Amino acid sequence: MNSDLAATYKQKSLNLQKFAFDEIPHQSKLFIDFQNNSETIGKYYPSKNKDFKELSRHVLDNYKVDRETLCEILRGEHLELDASDATLANIEKLRGENCVAVIAGQQAGLFSGSMYTVYKALSAIKLAAELNTKGIEAVPLFWIASEDHDFDEANKTFVLSEKGNIETISNDAGIVEEITPVAFIGLGEHIKDTIKHYVSSLRVTEYTKETEELLEEFYRFDETYSSAFAKLILKLFGKFGLILVCPMNAGLRALCSPIFVEAIEKHEEMTSSLLRRDKQLATENYHSQVFVDEDFFPFFYLDRDNKRNALRFDKEHNIIRYLHADKTLTKDELLNIAKDTPEQLSPNVLMRSVVQDYLFPTICYYGGSAEIAYFAQNEVVYETLGRPVTHFRHRSSFTIIDPKSDRTMKRYDLKFGDIFRGKAEILADVIDKFVATETAQTFADVEELINGQLNRLDRELIKSEPTLSENLANRRRKILWHIGTLRNKFHRAETFKNEVLHNRIEHTLASLYPRDALQERTMNIAYFLNLFGPNFIEWIYQAIDLDEKEHQILVMD
Repeated sequence: MNSDLAATYKQKSLNLQKFAFDEIPHQSKLFIDFQNNSETIGKYYPSKNKDFKELSRHVLDNYKVDRETLCEILRGEHLELDASDATLANIEKLRGENCVAVIAGQQAGLFSGSMYTVYKALSAIKLAAELNTKGIEAVPLFWIASEDHDFDEANKTFVLSEKGNIETISNDAGIVEEITPVAFIGLGEHIKDTIKHYVSSLRVTEYTKETEELLEEFYRFDETYSSAFAKLILKLFGKFGLILVCPMNAGLRALCSPIFVEAIEKHEEMTSSLLRRDKQLATENYHSQVFVDEDFFPFFYLDRDNKRNALRFDKEHNIIRYLHADKTLTKDELLNIAKDTPEQLSPNVLMRSVVQDYLFPTICYYGGSAEIAYFAQNEVVYETLGRPVTHFRHRSSFTIIDPKSDRTMKRYDLKFGDIFRGKAEILADVIDKFVATETAQTFADVEELINGQLNRLDRELIKSEPTLSENLANRRRKILWHIGTLRNKFHRAETFKNEVLHNRIEHTLASLYPRDALQERTMNIAYFLNLFGPNFIEWIYQAIDLDEKEHQILVMD
């Protein structure tokens, strides 16, 4: 982002807080150790602590793709997408032999998919900007995983309704075969109704009409899930000069032909290395993100019907089989396909990043915790194919606290970490502290009194009949259990009577921890644009600290 553009942005005094990832439920040991730069993690990420100037030299020395051909393909695609001048200028910049790329990526999702897509893109954009200020020519790229075929994930988004409920929105695209890449799936005639449904579920604000028009501009019946996503992403981030990569492009596939050929030739060596790596990860109590077996093969085959067929290696017969069909290919046949029609091959998840970093001079990749696990596995794929292992960073991570939730948290003295305790426990504490303090104190007094008297009785029993002391301990637990049950019933009764309190807590939890997951994994950018308007993206960009290893909480007051 150039300084003139930055000067036009509306600046906001940001209320930022931090929260350690290891205090957030469901975080993997591998991810936590990566964020903490644990000594045990270094062998899986050999470029993790290298200087960017050193990385730049290493990447450029090993880059082989014809930049002119690459950039002509990108320019043609982006002209068709009506890309910004800033994006077209960055494509021209990428032609330079000293220019590197900062990459992020995600599968195309309905109405942009989850917020971590935004955080990935902005992290890449910000690092590219910082590298340029340090004398390293860099451009930001976003790889749209349009060949993925997880349609259920791509076709689903969520909204926090006016009533405080998380509502699932999906589009009726008709009958979609399970193994069809999203690049080939049209949005269909029902997309207009899907947008209406989504928008009608939003809280009405001064930005609602603008949000609806934004979605209608790009999510049209004649677009695919991938093309609509691409156009929306360019609209949101084109002013930063973000370049999109649509890997289904036949021209880009042709440039990947040499790495495809080498991967097919070395697939057995690759599999052996992956199996050893999985055992190594297991011995250190780390998980493998992708299951790898002896029949692993690094590609899918795209047939004439645009179906993405998983392939498996039959070692006994030295042949490659379709996983879900009675069809086979020989290694020579696949090598010919890789040389002559590489657009028929689609790298699997462990091969994709290697292909991506062959195609572009990647100095850094931004991803999430799942991708951190992928990289721990496929580091050996880079080594097998003689490629420099890409420097990996975790994307910025945010929870956005809206004014309504902020007021609730302040009113009831709730901290961010409280959201992980669950609604019942939070409500019980709030009732005890703010609604029925006298009754809460009475319960506490009763427990203290009963415990005191039982302790007195226990001392007497130990003197006279020690065996009864154990019997008393069991009965103590039952007595206190009954008191606890009575207290829980009291809390439920008070919650039922206090509908306003219940709704406030429910809205706050649905907003900050929807579906028992971090907000960034559920809510999408349209939801926040509706609440805060178009400057919201610039505020997130402003909030990103590329050296921050913790989860950030942005309070929108």
